[in-house]
Amino acid sequence: MIHSIIQILIFQILFLAVYDLFLKKETFFGLNRIFLLLTPILGCVLPFVSIGFIQQNIPQEYIVELPAVIIGGNTSDTITSGTSLWLPSFFNFWLMGISVSALFFFWKLYKIVKLRFTGIKQNFQDFKLVILPKTDTAFSFFNTIFLGERISEENKASIIAHEKIHIQQSHSIDLLFFEILRIFFWFNPMVYLFQYRMATLHEYIADAKIAAEKDKKQYYQNLLSEVFQTQKISFINTFFNQSLIKKRISMLQKSKSRKTAQLKYLLLVPTICGMLIYTSCSNDPKPEETQTELQSDSEVMTKINELAEAIMKKGTMTPEEEKALKLLTTEAQPGDKVYTSVQEYLDENKADDEADIPFAVIEKVPAYPGCSGDNEAMKLCMSQKIANFVNANFNIKLGDELNLSGIQRIAVKFKIDKDGNIVDVRARAPKPELEAEAIRVVQKLPQMQPGEQKGKKVGVLYSLPIIFELK
Repeated sequence: MIHSIIQILIFQILFLAVYDLFLKKETFFGLNRIFLLLTPILGCVLPFVSIGFIQQNIPQEYIVELPAVIIGGNTSDTITSGTSLWLPSFFNFWLMGISVSALFFFWKLYKIVKLRFTGIKQNFQDFKLVILPKTDTAFSFFNTIFLGERISEENKASIIAHEKIHIQQSHSIDLLFFEILRIFFWFNPMVYLFQYRMATLHEYIADAKIAAEKDKKQYYQNLLSEVFQTQKISFINTFFNQSLIKKRISMLQKSKSRKTAQLKYLLLVPTICGMLIYTSCSNDPKPEETQTELQSDSEVMTKINELAEAIMKKGTMTPEEEKALKLLTTEAQPGDKVYTSVQEYLDENKADDEADIPFAVIEKVPAYPGCSGDNEAMKLCMSQKIANFVNANFNIKLGDELNLSGIQRIAVKFKIDKDGNIVDVRARAPKPELEAEAIRVVQKLPQMQPGEQKGKKVGVLYSLPIIFELK
């Protein structure tokens, strides 16, 4: 979840950078409007998109996990993923933020409704005009223009013409779109920046259309002639926003952009392609996938490429790993046999008594002493027994000795060989001492009843996350 949120932020930052660096100063206002509406949504969607053919050519992660073991906390229960520790609290916090944002949104709507009832209403063919007493506010919302009675008659005509452009082009819908995004993504600063860019663009659009019909110099004078109040409502089109006046005049003075400048929008293509390649390469398993102990053969085999890459980074490989990597990196030739899975290739190219079978595809799983029943029952029993064993034997005083706090995550990998022994134990943790302790505890696991594949005893690979909670 956190990884996806970070991806959304990064993608939206990249899109906004493209806009600010290459598009913001162009006069293609219609295209810029589409860009600002489309890219925030793309930024939210792309982290969850994986293209199949890209995945097939990029190594995929292959992790077969036992449920994580919590030690040092208030419980010795197992959980299926480290994210379970923070996800409920984050979810509740997110919902609380949505509630507060929604209340603030309705409060702003209430302010507009209140202004409408307190003002003097006049109906015209294309819009409604509300004259607000004792103020010099000027803004529009949908088909209603709000004008303060203190605004001079000379400026009222310009403002009404300007705000009618906002009404005709439905600019309020754009701003409400971002307001809804702000409710659900209240924690995301990029949504606020996109909304500000859109509000600025709306002013450019209206200014350009009015200036094309009237004298530009006179329009400048109207912009600068008086100091107007600004309603602090994010989804209205405010005419006199003092911080924008300089930018609006600067944009009015710009020459119309050349058509060749539209090629800049093609920058979206490599940007989106790069994001798709990244997401196809780095997409983590979905929570429901990582939380299950049993994965199908197809799920396991589609992730073997990443395992091969990880083995190479380690610098050591078993003969079986070398064969799997060879299959994945060898270009197929006409007449070659087509294997439906890496496992099929391994089964045909090495002796059965040397096979190391992933826990998810083993026909008969290893059994912890005292466990019995079918595969599912023994898997559950194995998980519970290992969790209890680790909790009972892990040196929790190590946290105080190392002056650690918070949550420390330890990733342990090991194999139960064809004799039932625990071998090839490895661990990765923030501290070497935690790695050593995890290896020590796992190596002390009792001898198991080995797993079986095709009637023969085989080695079985395991991955065990350990979560060390420290107060």
